[in-house]
Amino acid sequence: MPIEESRPTLSPDEALAILADAYGLTGQLSPLPSERDQNFAFESADGMKAILKISQHGEDPEALAFQEAMLAHLAVADPGLPVPRLIARRDGALSGTIDRANGRSHAVRLVSYLPGEAMADARGDHATLRDLGLVLGRLDRALASFGHAGAMRTFDWDIRQTPRARARLAAIRDAGDRARVADILDAYDSRVAPALARLPHQVIHNDANDWNLLVDAAGRVSGVIDFGDALFSPRVAEVAVALAYAMMERDNPILAGAELVAGYHAEHPLSDLEFALLPDLIAARLAISVSLSSERAALAADNPYLSVSERGAFRLIETLARQDRHIVTGIFRKAAGLEAAAGAERVKAWLAAHRNRLAPLMQPHPARAEKHVLKLADLNDPLVQASRTQDHARAAALYAAEMQAAGAELGMGPWGEVREVYAAPFFASKLIAGERRKMHLGLDIFAPAGTVLTAPLQGRVVGLAINPDPLDYGGLIVLEHEPEPGLVFRTLWGHLAHASIERLSLGQMIAAGAEVARLGDTDQNGGWLPHLHLQVVLPDYPDIAGIPGVGEAALEAVWADLYPKAYDLAGLPPETFEKTGRDKASLLAARKALLGPNLSLSYREPLKIVRGDGVWLIDAGGRAYLDCYNNVAHVGHCHPHVVAALRDQIGTLNTNTRYLHDAIIDYAERLKATLPEGLDTFYFTSSGSEANEVALRMARAVTARKGTLVVDWAYHGTTQGLIDVSAYKYKRKGGQGKPATTHELPLPEVYRAPADWPADEIGARYVAEAEDIIAGLVARGEVPAAFIAETIPSVAGQVFLPEGYLKGIYAAARKAGIVCIADEVQVGFGRVGGAMWAFEEHGVVPDIVTMGKPIGAGHPMGLVATRRDIAAAFANGMEYFNTFGGNPVSCRAAAAVLDVMEAEGLKENAAREGAYLLQAFRALMAEDEQIGDVRGRGLFLGIEIVRDRASKAHNGTRAGAIVGRMRELGVLAGTDGPFDNVIKLRPPMVFAREHSDLLLTVFRQALAETRGL
Repeated sequence: MPIEESRPTLSPDEALAILADAYGLTGQLSPLPSERDQNFAFESADGMKAILKISQHGEDPEALAFQEAMLAHLAVADPGLPVPRLIARRDGALSGTIDRANGRSHAVRLVSYLPGEAMADARGDHATLRDLGLVLGRLDRALASFGHAGAMRTFDWDIRQTPRARARLAAIRDAGDRARVADILDAYDSRVAPALARLPHQVIHNDANDWNLLVDAAGRVSGVIDFGDALFSPRVAEVAVALAYAMMERDNPILAGAELVAGYHAEHPLSDLEFALLPDLIAARLAISVSLSSERAALAADNPYLSVSERGAFRLIETLARQDRHIVTGIFRKAAGLEAAAGAERVKAWLAAHRNRLAPLMQPHPARAEKHVLKLADLNDPLVQASRTQDHARAAALYAAEMQAAGAELGMGPWGEVREVYAAPFFASKLIAGERRKMHLGLDIFAPAGTVLTAPLQGRVVGLAINPDPLDYGGLIVLEHEPEPGLVFRTLWGHLAHASIERLSLGQMIAAGAEVARLGDTDQNGGWLPHLHLQVVLPDYPDIAGIPGVGEAALEAVWADLYPKAYDLAGLPPETFEKTGRDKASLLAARKALLGPNLSLSYREPLKIVRGDGVWLIDAGGRAYLDCYNNVAHVGHCHPHVVAALRDQIGTLNTNTRYLHDAIIDYAERLKATLPEGLDTFYFTSSGSEANEVALRMARAVTARKGTLVVDWAYHGTTQGLIDVSAYKYKRKGGQGKPATTHELPLPEVYRAPADWPADEIGARYVAEAEDIIAGLVARGEVPAAFIAETIPSVAGQVFLPEGYLKGIYAAARKAGIVCIADEVQVGFGRVGGAMWAFEEHGVVPDIVTMGKPIGAGHPMGLVATRRDIAAAFANGMEYFNTFGGNPVSCRAAAAVLDVMEAEGLKENAAREGAYLLQAFRALMAEDEQIGDVRGRGLFLGIEIVRDRASKAHNGTRAGAIVGRMRELGVLAGTDGPFDNVIKLRPPMVFAREHSDLLLTVFRQALAETRGL
């Protein structure tokens, strides 16, 4: 039976008679609008208010019983909910029936009055909509525990019956409106219908339109009325129905709707699937509404309720048709406190964790290039103006000049930059009235046309296009990646050469490191300076033309999830765009004003290093330098295990050795296990210099003598006592010459040994010289207390002691009663690869061993290991106390270094990579006769540069030039030796084959570019 025939038509007098007879009430009535039922507002003389509800003829009694049971349940489940309460009749029943003369009967109920103005009239603001979401969330949370047979019904307003609207399409008069509704139904069939069974279902109100909602004077929802459409249906339909009406006639309907969603989710959380389908379900409700109103318009022209929202609904449908459903979903999710795209944080975390492990985007790797961030936000910038007007020649000239002034190789355009250049009409916002889309959602990397771009990780081609319009993408590729199960994202590559598009096919797999495309020139890339627009895209777009490259600045948090920054994908250090601290010029000025003038800096153009990561040092501009010089960061800069140990201990306790703590003993036990038998007593210090000072004090205490036997050009530390035994200091500028108590042995250089010494006798010849010197000291009564030597003299020029030398010297020294000290500050802890301690390769056991530099991988710490008898002699009544030596934090850091060395096999890695590098550098000697010698053990290497091999004349000029050029090419090395002609290489122990190859490539280039010096 049509609604118009079944709908009750009681007069006010008849309704008053029902109230008097059934409820004993008298007063005044006023009619209320309704689609199927007849409703009256009642007020008695004493001010009691209620709503009289008369149901349509033929209303299912079970449906009425369902509504009664539902309201009774809500009164118990959440008494504070602003919903009607049933008022009992005189006979105690909650409802009754009236029979009309026309033979029709109608159910009659009286419900409590709820104060407030209909939202249709009050409208309300965003706060009202959020409160509406909260109320509906509370309502559905209360209904989640309710069930009733009467709820298992269906009718046109059930969202699951959306497909029925297809039969009503012809009733929609306007062709455009009709086409848009048809599109909604198609989307429902393809996306919603297959997912219905997976949606949470429960009893819902199902009709939170603005006539069924009441708002108080403060804008808060004071009532949810008319439960006549309640049923068992998908939970999310509650939200979709409310949004369909709440979003109508709003300036920014999506943002307004997001407030409602946020409120609902706070009370009754929605699932990812519900969020994903919400835009389609809003549209589905609107399609039901306008199709029904259009069909019934002719039959019920006098019923304004049927068409009350039709005009606004069509306008909202048109607005929604222009929206990107992924973005709408993202806005709703973000407002609810979720990621705008499900899994966004997982994708971002994966990219961040793999930034240094992905294949390079181009060569050289963008991280290693000198980069300059272009000012593309300023519409008045000449480069922006030239690009906007397509003045290619001027844009190219301006760009070249700016890059040259910056000394940069790559131009960068950051994600999130607000660019006024996006001024064309199609950049008008579809989401925020009066706004434009001008926030850049990708990463721009400017490089020459034709630059080869390679895949950072494996991907499948899912989109190809050539967009030839000015200021468009030109060649465009979209790849899909799934680096681990369930972790799926896409990458968009724009402004490419057309040939790159033509050589690929959809579905094609591209391996990590394989060519993806080449950069297009201005005639193929949309008229821009040659550059790559790289964008990470989380939503799945069947039509890649719909992927936005710019968005509204107000929605930055949404864009950060839907289209995360591509910086990690490109392998760019965060410092590329995130500047901190002072600029280099002001830092240099402050350093000059505040620090000692004899504090040196490396390189002619100093580096401002702001972060370390493994084998890399990153400067303030985001350029990563391969660190081949820093042996302090033994297991790599900022190794996470070492950092975690430091952080954990510093947050627990840091004290000194006057208190008992486990860390110092645990570490001492582990260290003892790495040393020869007998070296079993330890003294902890804060540096290698302190360790050497303590070692010399021990020797003097044991022997009651003060003199020291040293190797020429040695360096043992920064204190005055150590400068007095370091020829590298006392012989050079500022030094005061050799003290009388210091006695030198010749530097036992194999490379510079006298030409007439047989190779197999070099060690013995140097030992013989030393024996003569020691004998002379003995004869003169000047026997020193100690012989201290670096096992591999480093600042002397990476000098590797000849075979038999150390064993012979130790024997001669001990015969004279001299204590033998091995300075392993630079070369200990497995750096030589073949042994944990460099002295082990010489078959000797020192009396004392000193350690420092790498022991804590950057944390200041030193240590002395000795025999128990020496320690006993040192304990002469004077306490040994070091404020920081042996503190728990230092010991935990040092233990963590041992953990990493063992877990990652770093001693073995040093042997493997060192042998590879030694062989490769020696092979280069055939290409350049100024490489006089290549020497090394493990990851401790020296390359001696000479004028020519015949004279072996030191060539510090070229050595410095090679190191300077390597620095320009992104690899850090140093020079050492008395004449600074030995290139010193001692990288972190995590140095891998790819790093070795990069070092060799850069060294070969620097070698070639410095010939003739």
